[in-house]
Amino acid sequence: MGPTKRGKGTKLMAIADGASTPVASYLAAASPGECTLVTKTLRHTFTRQKPERLLGDKAYDSDPLDEELRAHGVRLISPHKRNRVRPKTQDGRELRRYKRRWTIERLFAWLGHFRHLVVRYDYHLRVFETFVMLGMIVVLLRRLWN
Repeated sequence: MGPTKRGKGTKLMAIADGASTPVASYLAAASPGECTLVTKTLRHTFTRQKPERLLGDKAYDSDPLDEELRAHGVRLISPHKRNRVRPKTQDGRELRRYKRRWTIERLFAWLGHFRHLVVRYDYHLRVFETFVMLGMIVVLLRRLWN
């Protein structure tokens, strides 16, 4: 995709529901930060309705991102960075939901079972994106039939 500090790379962004069922995916260059790709990922949802809450790690601690997601009707839950200068916007009650972040990690673990996605044999992004979609369809079908 685009050049990074160590060469070319791709970043796979995904959104999953509480049962680790894929809801959205987006591929981009590895260079931009994750918080800049969140709204683009939300535009690529497989379902009609947007998620109510979005759990993210400390990289998502951004007040402009929080305001933008609130405009879309999505509540951002992420722990604050240690070096945060502005006042805190979340208390401990919301951050208790952060413990469920393992559901997205489980989706990426399931996608890791497909060697074609892990090794990234494809030169063209469109072909790799097709295999990511195919892997998510297989995960979705396994979730529905079990």
